[in-house]
Amino acid sequence: MAEDLTILKGNKEEEYQSLLPQIKGLLTGETDLVANMANVVAALKEQFGWFWVGFYLVKNNELVLAPFQGPVACTRIQKGRGVCGTSWEKAETLIVPDVEKFPGHIACSSLSKSEIVVPVKKNGEVFAVLDVDSEAYNFFDDTDKKHLEEIVQLINF
Repeated sequence: MAEDLTILKGNKEEEYQSLLPQIKGLLTGETDLVANMANVVAALKEQFGWFWVGFYLVKNNELVLAPFQGPVACTRIQKGRGVCGTSWEKAETLIVPDVEKFPGHIACSSLSKSEIVVPVKKNGEVFAVLDVDSEAYNFFDDTDKKHLEEIVQLINF
């Protein structure tokens, strides 16, 4: 597929439905993990314009910053710490409507108001997390959860 996206603006469900086959096309035939993560975050950032979107990889029992788009970010996160570390520890997607109310939230940017973190599993173990931040409160919902969980499964980990 050409490295070009068709950006559809409409309701969130329609936007994901338009983006999913395009992401599949970007990933088809590419086996490099970093290249695939980079294209996924670029596609998501371009489609939705989120404040921050990126991956953290599990390395040596901590999350380490991987491809992302947005302002500079925390480089390493311990298991169970913040939204990302908690998602990793629980191996489940977390939707946080107000990050300031999340126990142990790590403030990489004071502009971030809400967050969704999706664990990426390989052989039943969390291998990475996809982290998305918004400058608006209560921004993410079950539609995001459903489709982001589907998107991370497309990456060849």
